[in-house]
Amino acid sequence: MMETGRRSTGVSATNLHVLDRPLSRGKSEVSLSAYSFLFSEMVQYFQGRVLNISDLENRLDGAGFGVGVRVVELLCHREKSGRRETRLLSMLQFIVSTCWKALFGKAADALERSTENANEYMIHELEPLTNKFVSVPPDLGQLDCAAYIAGIVRGILCSSGFLAEVTAHAVEVPGGQRNKTVFLVKFDESVIRRELVLT
Repeated sequence: MMETGRRSTGVSATNLHVLDRPLSRGKSEVSLSAYSFLFSEMVQYFQGRVLNISDLENRLDGAGFGVGVRVVELLCHREKSGRRETRLLSMLQFIVSTCWKALFGKAADALERSTENANEYMIHELEPLTNKFVSVPPDLGQLDCAAYIAGIVRGILCSSGFLAEVTAHAVEVPGGQRNKTVFLVKFDESVIRRELVLT
């Protein structure tokens, strides 16, 4: 007797029921226009429910946090060994390479350690996907939609045991180009103390 609706044996992976497909396989591409549309709708939704720009950026950060938690779970599940990074620099490298590629199709432009504070790192991105098609209205002049990506990074770090605050900052680029975005990652002192013990 054959089950109706779900095929289980002798069928190629493309014909499997969606619940029978493994998590490790699947298309990693999302339509840029679909993403842009959904993101702009999310920004408009939050904009109608806040009183000022900082509240809007906090809402974007919170939405990104949930994405970050799920991204790190998925990527760790897909890795054959299932291991997670436990060292600070390795975790940051994992974010700017593996996570960034999974989310945006390319690695981040640069990772830099602060020369002034031992607990601060900066991730540089010349043109974040969240800012690519965004034109900020004059009444929201200082809005930086990259707060969503900052929330993703914070979600990845916090769910991996690296408590941190992550903020997005627009930085002017000489030569009249669009501003680049720098994500400032400020780790909690407990993370720095733990790292010193491990070295």
